[in-house]
Order: sequence, then C-alpha cells, then structure tokens
Amino acid sequence: MAAGSARRAASTELYRELLRVYEEGKKSIPEQPRLFENDVEICLIGRGCKSPIERFWNGNSMVYILQKTDHNEGGDSMEESKSDDALYASELLPKESAGPVALSVRRAKQLISLYIMAQNPNMTHLKTSELVVLPPLWIRCDGSDPECTRWLGAEPLKAGNKITGINIYMVTCNGPTADKTCFANLEELKMAHKVKHHSSIVTTKGFAQYELIRAAAIEDTIVESESNISIDIMWNTVDKILQPPPLTAAAALNISLESGDPRSPVYPLYRELQFLLTLAEGLKTGVTEWPESLESKSAFELVQGFLTDLKKKLDVYCTSGNENGTENIKSDTAAVDSSMKSIFSERGGLDFAEQLWCKMRSVSSYQELVECFTLIIKSLERGEVQPWIHQGSSSLLSKLIQQSYHGKIEAVSLSGITPVQMLLEIGLDKMKKDYISFFIGQELATLTYLDYFISTSVDLQEQVRRVQKLHHMLEIMVSCTVLLQFKHENLFPLTQTCLKYYKENPLNEKHVFQLPIRPALVKKFYENDHPEIWKVDISSGHGQKEVKTTWQVSTSPPVEHMISNNTGLFCDSTVNGSTEERMYFITMTNCSQVHFT
Repeated sequence: MAAGSARRAASTELYRELLRVYEEGKKSIPEQPRLFENDVEICLIGRGCKSPIERFWNGNSMVYILQKTDHNEGGDSMEESKSDDALYASELLPKESAGPVALSVRRAKQLISLYIMAQNPNMTHLKTSELVVLPPLWIRCDGSDPECTRWLGAEPLKAGNKITGINIYMVTCNGPTADKTCFANLEELKMAHKVKHHSSIVTTKGFAQYELIRAAAIEDTIVESESNISIDIMWNTVDKILQPPPLTAAAALNISLESGDPRSPVYPLYRELQFLLTLAEGLKTGVTEWPESLESKSAFELVQGFLTDLKKKLDVYCTSGNENGTENIKSDTAAVDSSMKSIFSERGGLDFAEQLWCKMRSVSSYQELVECFTLIIKSLERGEVQPWIHQGSSSLLSKLIQQSYHGKIEAVSLSGITPVQMLLEIGLDKMKKDYISFFIGQELATLTYLDYFISTSVDLQEQVRRVQKLHHMLEIMVSCTVLLQFKHENLFPLTQTCLKYYKENPLNEKHVFQLPIRPALVKKFYENDHPEIWKVDISSGHGQKEVKTTWQVSTSPPVEHMISNNTGLFCDSTVNGSTEERMYFITMTNCSQVHFT
C-alpha cells in the first residue's frame, strides 16, 4: 500500500513538472533543463527543432528528453544499486564530458511507468480538473540491461483531446562489430513482428545513406574536410537485409560544405574573400591584421607600375578596354585558373578600381596602403590617367574618379579608417560582380533574385556578410559541378534553395541543404561503396494503430550518449569502393501499444 502511494505521488509530481515545462515551452523553449528528484534533467525540444531521437521517431511535435543530471553525487532515485556493467561503463566515460549522460535502464523504466500513469485518464490520483495531453517523452538509457537499451520512449495516442493509449518505444544498440553473422534475417524480423503484434500483413520500407564525397576526387586525391555530400535513398518493399536501393527509389542529396578547401577551383576567390574579411574586421575594431604578401613585388610597386602603364597606353586603354591588361590582372590574382574555365564564363574587362583591388591585395601595412592611395589620388588630380569604371559603384574611389572627369576632385584625408574603408569598398564592388557574373552567366539566378545580396542600402559590415553567403553558395555549386558532374537542371533548383535559405538566415556553413534527386544521376559514386546507414521499417496497422519495427546498421554510433563515441576507433573508411572490412553498429527500434479502456 505504501509502495503504491509512493508511486502515485511520484507520478503526480512528474506530471506537474512536465506540465510546468510544457506551459513554459508554449511561450519560449526553456534554455536550462528542469530538475526532477535530484537525479533527472527534463529538457524540452521545440517543434521542428533538431532532435536527438529523429533517427528513431518521425514525430514533429514538442518532445521531452530526460537524462541524468551530470552533477548527481548520489545514486539513482528509487534505485538500490547499479549493476557491475553499469558501474564499469560509468568508469569508461570521460570525467569531464560535456555531453549528455544516460540514466540506468531500471530508472528509465520507472520514469516511463510514472509517465504512463500520469497520462492514464482512468487514474484518479491526479488532482486536476482536466488532464493535459503532454508531449512525447524519451529517456536516455545506459545500455546496462542484456538488450543494451539506449532509449525508452512513450507517446500518447489521442482521439480528439482524449488520451486513448500510449505508444512505447525501445531502442537497443549493439556494436561495433564486423561480424555479419550478427545481422538479422529479414523474414525472421517480419515473422517476429507478426507474432508480437498479431498481424497477418506487414509492409516494408528501405532506407540507405551513402557518403558521396568520399568517392569523388579532385586531381586524383580524396576530399577530406568537414564538408560532406551524402544521399538518402528511400524505397518500398525490401527483399533482403542490405539490399542495394533500386534506381526507381526516391532520393535526396544532403549537402554540407565548408569554404576554403585548397583543392577547390574557387580557392583563389576564397583567399580574396578572406582579405576582404580582414579589412572588415579592421574597420570594426580599428586594428587590421595585415596578411603576409605572397607577391614578389610590393603593393606600392604594383600600383606604381600599373599607373605608369596606363599613362603610356592611355589611348589604347580608352578605346579597347585594355584586354591585355585585364588578362594580366586575372593571371596575377589567379582569379580564373585552368580548372575553372570549364565551369565559369569569364567576366569581361575589370575596370580601373577592380584592377587596383587586385594589385592592392598584397598590401602589407597601413602605411603602404596610405602610400598607394596617395599615389592614385595624385595621378587623378594631375589628369595623368583617365580611367573608366563600371556604373553603379558607390565607393569613395569611384566618386573621386567620376569627379576627375571634370578636372577637379575633393580633398580626402587619408587618415584613420578612411584608407581601409576605401579598399574594402572597391573589394566589395569587385567581388559582388564576380558572383553576379557566375550566377547570371550560368543562368542560375536573375539580377532580381540576387538584389538582396548585392544591395548597398545596408552598412558595409552587412554587405560583407551577404557577400560571404554568395561565396558559400558558389562553393556549393562548383563542388557539385566538379565532384558530381551536375548540370544546369540540378544546379538551378539547388541555387533557388540556397538563395531562399540565405535570404532568411545568417551564414551557416554547417547547414545541410537538401535536393531531391534521381539515384541514377549519382549511382556511379556509391554503387561499389558500403552504406553509412541501412535500415528497414516493418509496419502493420493503420493510423494510430500502426506499429513499426526498425532494424538498422550504421558505421557510426546512432546514439550520442553511447560510450563508443569515437567512430575513428571502430570504422575503417572505404576509399573508392575498396573492400576493407567495416565495423557496424546494429540498432533495433521496437514499438508496442498500451490502450486505456
């Protein structure tokens, strides 16, 4: 009797704590977890937010995540002692781990039981006028039971606003192992599902994920970076475990690319952007970290030679646009190397300000910058050069050039941040035109679509941020062209996806862009490789009566709170389809239902 009263009291307290978190979450998702019984943290994941259980549960509502508080010094509440395996596991965990900490399976089962009691409308111990349907609840488990349970979950079943039952989930995970005799037999999985759920008919759905970037090469080298291009393939009717996906399957490309790979065809533009960012930071802080020049001549010498050449060839420059000079600039800055010519339509002649930017990118000090601009302004004042510039530029140097056409320019004080700002402005103008040239030249976007990214109605710092976004999109398009041989029909929708995202969000090079695609388009990159994830869903029933069993293998731990969180210890990566032995984690997700009468 006393034990029953204690469980009812604990169920009531858990319900109240969960309800408080839920009510807070309706206004704003709490940043800090709430403590329950000194050993449990209650976290709330918002609707549509990235969730640690998205691999095992496809719901899109708010969800509770319960885990062990990492500052608990006592044992688990309501638990006498841990098993020897659990104690051994806890000793293996990093002592200063900032990651999530799992509860013992025994404690997790107690909490699931309390949650079910709290959501059962037939239980009268809850002193409330109306039972609130709470979000689903998932609990991190330490795998201390024989099945190696890693997650336990519970999800209310509803008819209108009334709770009719609970879906209970159990996720187990074993591995890593290279022993494929541990893999399940599909027919045995289907039969076990039928017996457990009293089903006569089951359906199967397959899923496979391949990493494509491992199988693609630039200059005969494998791309190794934080960047990642993978493909998710989904199909109906699975014939066997590890079945290769059919070409008729639905597929989506996952693209997460970080800029700055030295082997990328746009690496010279990336370096140019980095110099632009250095200037922007210097303008903001007042201190500019000038990069070391890679040129044999100083920026002052390059500018001086450039102006001298213009004086000698003024007539030729004015009539022909100085095509040779433009070619030399492109060669000097490596703006278009041989590997880019097949991707880009070369932009026309660089104007006077753009050519100056290319020369002055090698400036190595503030004093040299001032000397360069002093030389340029004197040449304009004396009428020694009559340069042409593109229309639409709002930079200070462009205004001075326009004034020079009329024989008089205003005095400019080359002190403080003014020289840095002048160089930043002409760099912004030049790089904006580079990106516009690519996206419009490749017919991937119109000027109207790009207007947000090239607008001068915002301050210089925001303009720089938007140019960074343009560069990231360029990296994505070029990588997909070089690595995957994408054509316009695939690049165009991907560009629109990127444009839409970056009009609404800040720069995020870790964001995963998705593109629906036909598997046949990239089949050659994965057909001889092993999947990173392969799983089969076995389902029966319909609507709220649907139950599912999922069997999965993966080359990395599917659960972040597993002890084996360093995949490098367990997985020998394949290279271009080699037959090296791979280590796999085997995961099972089972579902059962409890109905309230």
